[in-house]
Amino acid sequence: MIVRIMGEGQLDLSDADLDLLNGFDHTLEQAIALGNEDEFRQALTDLLAKVREDGKPVPADSLAPSQFILPPADASMDEVRAMLGDEGLIPDPT
Repeated sequence: MIVRIMGEGQLDLSDADLDLLNGFDHTLEQAIALGNEDEFRQALTDLLAKVREDGKPVPADSLAPSQFILPPADASMDEVRAMLGDEGLIPDPT
């Protein structure tokens, strides 16, 4: 699956990473719902770090579409809230 981090590029992750990323996404959603800036910042940092750690960079000239688009590390809580769909940034496959 291809994930884009806004302002950084695309990374290719295995489908096995999806459950783990959903856990980070759920934590991020909870922090936003509670308005907890510290938890939000940590959850976003953790999510992006995991994507960078596990993902293999997609060549810049690739035309492959991104399955998920994640906010940049410096995004505000309001910016991320606006990006959230009904199922968060990374919808649960089940």
